Amino acid sequence: MAAQEPPRPPPGSAEPLEPEPGGRYEAVVPHWFYCKVTDTRERWVPFSAQDSERLEAAHGAGKEQAGVVVPTSGGRYDVHLRERRRVAVYWEEEAAEVRRCTWFYKGDKDNKFIPYSEAFSEELEEAYMIAVTLGEWKKKLESPNREVIILHNPKLMVHYHPVASSDDWVSTPTEQGRPRTVKRGVENIAVEIPNGEPTQIDHLVFVVHGIGPACDIRFRSIVQCVNDFRNVSLSMLQSHFRKAQEQQQVGRVEFLPVNWHSSLHSTGVDVDLERITLPSINRLRHFINDTILDVFFYNSSTYCQTIVDTVASEMNRLHRLFLQRNPRFRGGVSIAGHSLGSLILFDLLTNQKADPEEKERCVQVGEATAPSCSCMGMGQRSKEVSTRWCDPSWMCSQGSRTTSSTGGIEEVKEILKKLELSEYCDVFEKEKMDRQALLLCTENNLKEMGIPLGPRMKILHYISSEPGMKGRSSEPGSPSQLGDSSEDGRSCQYRDVGLGQVSANYPQLNYKPSIFFAFGSPIGMFLTVRGVKRIDPNYSLPTCKGFFNIFHPFDPVAYRIEPMIVPEMEFEPMLLPHHKGRKRMHLELKEGLTRMSVDLKNNLLGSLRVAWQSFTRSPVLALEAGSSEAEAEAEAGTEKQPDTKAEEPPAAVKEESPPINVGRLNGGNRIDYVLQEKPIESFNEYLFALQGHLCYWESEDTVLLVLKEIYQTQGIALDQPLPGSQ
Repeated sequence: MAAQEPPRPPPGSAEPLEPEPGGRYEAVVPHWFYCKVTDTRERWVPFSAQDSERLEAAHGAGKEQAGVVVPTSGGRYDVHLRERRRVAVYWEEEAAEVRRCTWFYKGDKDNKFIPYSEAFSEELEEAYMIAVTLGEWKKKLESPNREVIILHNPKLMVHYHPVASSDDWVSTPTEQGRPRTVKRGVENIAVEIPNGEPTQIDHLVFVVHGIGPACDIRFRSIVQCVNDFRNVSLSMLQSHFRKAQEQQQVGRVEFLPVNWHSSLHSTGVDVDLERITLPSINRLRHFINDTILDVFFYNSSTYCQTIVDTVASEMNRLHRLFLQRNPRFRGGVSIAGHSLGSLILFDLLTNQKADPEEKERCVQVGEATAPSCSCMGMGQRSKEVSTRWCDPSWMCSQGSRTTSSTGGIEEVKEILKKLELSEYCDVFEKEKMDRQALLLCTENNLKEMGIPLGPRMKILHYISSEPGMKGRSSEPGSPSQLGDSSEDGRSCQYRDVGLGQVSANYPQLNYKPSIFFAFGSPIGMFLTVRGVKRIDPNYSLPTCKGFFNIFHPFDPVAYRIEPMIVPEMEFEPMLLPHHKGRKRMHLELKEGLTRMSVDLKNNLLGSLRVAWQSFTRSPVLALEAGSSEAEAEAEAGTEKQPDTKAEEPPAAVKEESPPINVGRLNGGNRIDYVLQEKPIESFNEYLFALQGHLCYWESEDTVLLVLKEIYQTQGIALDQPLPGSQ
């Protein structure tokens, strides 16, 4: 990296020193570093080559006056050049010190090189230049901290730390302490310098965290975890979108974290909890208050409003700020949520208002007027009627609602005609019964209408045979049929998701997300607990066309979505392809052994059948011709029988499965995607359960699916299609 330049004075010198004949001095090439503090430990991290060149250009142009700011790290951090500070743009973070580094010494603890201050580096560089040009080595320099550096020769330079002593009359500092290596120039130290990120941003993704301030097993923040996710995405782009990158069709995807935990716990609730928390097992109770209780906060109408307001306002703020800093951005926006964060995003998306032209497409998501405040909560208190629709007909627990009530009595007449009960149409028309009301009828209701026993049984049989109605109790007047005895209670007999959601005024987003990615998501469990048993196949999110539910097979928090759309079918989730284009070896071995055991069993059964038939065959045959014909028939029979009675391989071994219609929630495509567990994880799934819930940030397979689906919306495909992917 050393630049081949003619001799020039070191920084800060007034006049160049003329080198003697034979002396050759080359100016050191500086590189910019910033100090990262973790757990009170300082670590100097190099800027990317691209950022360092940009900082050096601004420094060399003399632009160190106040107000000069250089964007770095893909625009996520700004460097205030004069103050030498690195400041985060999109989130709160302590400012980091920045240095223009040329000389380094090896540290005590981790053997990593630490840069000298800029002023002392200039002194070292000047001494080095004099030693090279004049050939005078073994020079000693003493820093303000009484640290002594000795330049023995260009390849051997050492650093001595002073030894603390009460006696000032001690031996020279060079004889004290353990010498440390000194290096000149970043190219001579063991440090990895990234090239930098592509300047072109194709897509923006907001990532919302789950419970607690820590997001992985190393107790790192959402910012650090999203940094890992972003770095993996850059690596996957280089390995799987190389052709598109060479043709400059692909830049990169920007991932920005959304933090709501700090806002929730800054409301003063922690102080209230501290007063009522028992003093025993203090650390465990503090952990529960800081993490697990976030689930209960979200199910509280008071704190749920705080959480959804924080998430929506933060995403809108980040979106506005991003567009201000990237005015040429024309890409789309997607959102991703981990654990509880995915549920927060799901509730936000289901309560977004669709454009008028999209309401016909999502007719089941009409902004219905709430039938009553009692529909807002099964035992939950409601301070105000939410602006969201309280009665969306896309999810039902005890029946499949019609897409619209415009059919009215005509639809009921068609049903009665089908049941050969047309003579009772006038009765139902008089009672103003539509199909929805018909499906809510009980035997007592029909008896009150004067319907005889025979027709009554036909109608009840039709109601019970409807999809999703089999769970209704057959006992007349049971609570599951009648619900609340009040008029308001009868209007909420379906127990829709609007009744399960906490009453909150869900804010609107300033953009329409392209895709919603859920990692380790409990959405399915929460919908079931809220009373939702089925999702209408025709339902799609009002403003978001894509929805992917990604989970690890051992994740204890993750639940599936597809069985709620097609509960009458049993099928496996889509196996997420390995990013290297194959299944993991232990999974292939497991399937191969299963396939081999089935084949061996079939061959063994076939051999036993042949032996048994030959044993039971008559020993005396009348005619030779007859015996030959019998043998031919027996052989033909033995060849056919194993084929007809052979066991089929289990579903896990079959290579291809027929396409499954899982509704419009993801545009007709599959929703549930399961990761392949690692070989070591297959030994004990309980041991790796927690890791399974926190593995998504560094999962190449997860990142590759996200990139594949994002770029597929732009018509850009992978270099090589992965096996088993859609």
